[in-house]
Amino acid sequence: MARKKIALIGAGNIGGTLAHLAALKGLGDIVLFDVVEGVPQGKALDLSQCGPVEGFDATITGSNDYADIAGADVIIVTAGIARKPGMSRDDLVRTNADIVKQVSLQIKQHCPNAIVLVVSNPLDVMCWVAKQVTGFPRERVIGMAGVLDTARYRSFLAEALDVSVEDIQAMVLGGHGDTMVPLISYTTVSGIPVSQLLDKAKLDKIVDRTRNGGAEIVAFLKTGSAYYAPSAAAVQMVESIALDKKRVLPCAAWLEGEYGMSGLFLGVPCKLGRSGLEKIIEVDLTREERDALAKSADAVREPMAAVKL
Repeated sequence: MARKKIALIGAGNIGGTLAHLAALKGLGDIVLFDVVEGVPQGKALDLSQCGPVEGFDATITGSNDYADIAGADVIIVTAGIARKPGMSRDDLVRTNADIVKQVSLQIKQHCPNAIVLVVSNPLDVMCWVAKQVTGFPRERVIGMAGVLDTARYRSFLAEALDVSVEDIQAMVLGGHGDTMVPLISYTTVSGIPVSQLLDKAKLDKIVDRTRNGGAEIVAFLKTGSAYYAPSAAAVQMVESIALDKKRVLPCAAWLEGEYGMSGLFLGVPCKLGRSGLEKIIEVDLTREERDALAKSADAVREPMAAVKL
């Protein structure tokens, strides 16, 4: 069976880390694309030389020519400027919309059958730009946010409870930003509802920290934003698609009536397999969670209005 081809648009911190993780997991051959000459080539060469040590055979190439992404099965878009301290994700919207628009035109031309995973911020709006410009069906344009937000939430819960992160089952829905919606009613520790283990005040604090998880890292780094956990999250999605694992993961998906909403990307539980988004799973929400999701949707629609395609 031929190996999958994975194209990474943007060879910055996330692109390089994605390439490393995808190679380690044996998900396919990798093309790192970037507009900056030398950067993707240098990173690809360095990563290729990990192969003999780490035992992977993936070919990793770097390119400044979009023609080299042709035939990719999965494309991960990380292109765009990163957040700086004091910037909201929405401050990025116009600059990154132009970048993602150009990238999407090239994807449409060179990879008309690819599945596109968007990582660029502001995430939900960039997914919409990619879908509008490529004209791809919703099954093939999906955003990475919920897996990352959920990882942060699970990490903070594990720390508070002093238990293994592996035993924490949780899901964060909604837009990728200050209005994201951690589903406390579905959060368990080995099946035990988290509300039996932590009081409301502690849970509220953890939810708040999750919402500001990206900004907390930006404040420390000062010159960039998170990339290890975002890369790990995107690779989990690629793995589910490339290996047809049918994982149920929170992802930004184009809604067509699910959760009573249409015409926007929002984080919801998604089943990912060989054909991309195979199903959106609708779960019962508490009234509070429903209201929070509606508020999150409004926060996604607002910056969409600022983008001219």
